[in-house]
Parts: sequence; structure tokens; C-alpha cells
Amino acid sequence: MALHALLRRNLTSFFSENLLSPTISNGSLSLHIACFSTAIETKPSTPPSVYQFLTNKHQFPPEVASRAAPILSRSHRPENFDSVLSFFKQTGFTNSHLEKMLISRPRLLAADLEKIIKPKIQVFQDFGFPSDDIAAIISKEPRILQVRLETKLVPALSWLKDLLGSIDKVARALRKSGWLIFGDLENTTLPNVQTLMSRGMSRDQLVRLINYMPRVMLYKPVTLSRCLENMDKTEVVWSSKLYVYVVGIVCSMPGGAWERKLQAFREILEFSQDDIVRVLRQNPTVFSVSEDKMRLVKKLLLGTGKYDASSIAKYPTVLMHSIERRCKPRFEILGILESRGFIDKWLPLRVGMIFSPAPAVNLVDWFHQLPLIEHDLKPR
Repeated sequence: MALHALLRRNLTSFFSENLLSPTISNGSLSLHIACFSTAIETKPSTPPSVYQFLTNKHQFPPEVASRAAPILSRSHRPENFDSVLSFFKQTGFTNSHLEKMLISRPRLLAADLEKIIKPKIQVFQDFGFPSDDIAAIISKEPRILQVRLETKLVPALSWLKDLLGSIDKVARALRKSGWLIFGDLENTTLPNVQTLMSRGMSRDQLVRLINYMPRVMLYKPVTLSRCLENMDKTEVVWSSKLYVYVVGIVCSMPGGAWERKLQAFREILEFSQDDIVRVLRQNPTVFSVSEDKMRLVKKLLLGTGKYDASSIAKYPTVLMHSIERRCKPRFEILGILESRGFIDKWLPLRVGMIFSPAPAVNLVDWFHQLPLIEHDLKPR
């Protein structure tokens, strides 16, 4: 026993002194590492208590736990945030909601439950939000639980309720963008509301804008004013039905982005100014497509040998369709119909995009079941 104790003490002293010594040689260090390589390779990168707590007790997927554990284990022990997870579950948060929160804001589990989390949840409940809406809103934007109660959360919810008219509508807007909570109500949001309404936007249109493109309300007032000036330059008389969507699309491209978008329509798609004005009046959301999508659609249409760039100007909605799921299958059907003599020429692009080419159908039967376009089909 004495010999065993002596050997253990000497070995401990040896490794402690040599591994920490600044003069240790590279060869010796390599030898020590080689001797203990198995231990180094199998040692978990984070304390196992945090990872095991998340996976074993609360059944989080390993990939979620492995991302959150290194952050949570820096200054907290698992038992400190067990009560936070339990509270969220009691409030109506599912594991899916909690996983989203752990990935985007893991430190929230270390927040003070009584001072930080519970009061914010209580505010949502006092306003009348259902538990499933609270869970959906918070899990999408967990930072809401870290804003100031009196100066941010309560005023924002009160303003949204007054404008939108019901908690259901407020919940719908916040499910889409929790950023509405973070806006500077006095210096940004309300001045933007006044600017839009001074240009003729009604209350109902403002509600639709918040649901369609909520981040417009968070722009700096000077940025919003410049976006609206860009709208004026197009010399389009906006219909009340589409005005909201035009504002949303144009304001989603501040700075010089809107001018670059118009230039892309001219250069890539060969749109004339008349084409641009007409499409803005009829289908402004088309201008949300990327330049890459423009090039892909144009290449596909020209590749058929049946359509040219002017076809896009006549039916710009084609830019919004899926190339793989909508355009290509219909073009393949049109090619088969032409090769079998059912049509002399391909249908106009607008017409060709409306039918649904069900797979494995008899083409003759399918042909006779198209009353909407039958007059355009002439079997040879």
C-alpha cells in the first residue's frame, strides 16, 4: 500500500510539473498526448450535465442540445433553468416551440423566471392572447421576452390592438413579424402611419399593409418618404385595391434597389416603360422576383422555341410560377399534344399556364376535358 501511494504521488507530481512546464520539449509533449489520445478523443466538448439534462430530461434532439449546451454551460447549471422550461410547457409551449427558442436564443433559459419571463407572458395573457398564439409569437421571436415591459411591450400591444381592432388580428400580425414589438413607437411607427395616411392610405389599407409587409412600419421616416417618392416617379395612378401591395413592394427595396429592379426588367426581360407601368398597375408583386429567376424563366421560354421575351410582358405572372412544378410539366404536355397532331401551335402563355397536366392520363380524353381552352385546340 505504501509503495502504491508513493508511485501515485510521484506520477501525479511528474505529470503536473511536466505538462505545465513552459520548457517542456515538443517531443515530450507529443509523447504525453499520444499516451492520452484516447481520453482526449472521447471527452465531450461540453460538460455532459447540460447536454444530458436537455436530451434526457426534456427530450430535446441531440443536434439542438449540442448547439445550446456550450452556451448554457458557461455560467449556469441545469437545475437553474429547469424551472424555466417547466413554466414554458405549462404555459402551452410545445417541444417544437422550445427547440426554436433554444436554437435562436438559448440564454433565455438562464433568464430570471420571476422578473423577466413571467411578467411578459402575463401581459400577453392579460391582453387576451390564446396560449397557442403566445407560444407561436414568442418562439418565433424570443427577444420579445427581453424588451422593457412599460416602455415597449405594453405600448406596442395597445397600439396594435387599437389599430387592428382585435387580438386575433394582432396575433396574426405578430405571428408574421414579432419585430412590430421592437419599433420606436413615438419616433418611427406613428410618424410612418401619419405619412401613409397623409398620402391617402385608409385605415383598412394600413391594416392590410401591416399584415402584408409589416417591416415597412419600422423603416426610418426618411427612408419611407424616399420610397414613396420612388412610387411617384413611376407616374402610376394606384387603384385602392393594389395600393397596399405597391407600397409594400417598393418600400421593400429602399435606397437604389428599386431603380436597379426596374433596370433589370428593362435589360433582362426587355420590358418597355409602358410594360413596367402596366404590370405595376395590374400585378405589382411580380416586381419581388429576383434577377436570377428572371433569367431562368426567360431562358426556359426562349428554349421552347415557341415563346419570346414579349410573352413575359403579356403574362408577367409566369415569373411567380415554379419552373419545375408548373412551367416545365405544362410545356412537356404542349409538346406532346403538338407532336401527336392535337394542336397546330402552342397555346398562348397565359392559357397554357392555367391547365393542370395530371400524370398518366389518356391525352385524347384529357384534351376533350378542357372546355376553358378547347377553342384554341385544333386536331389535324
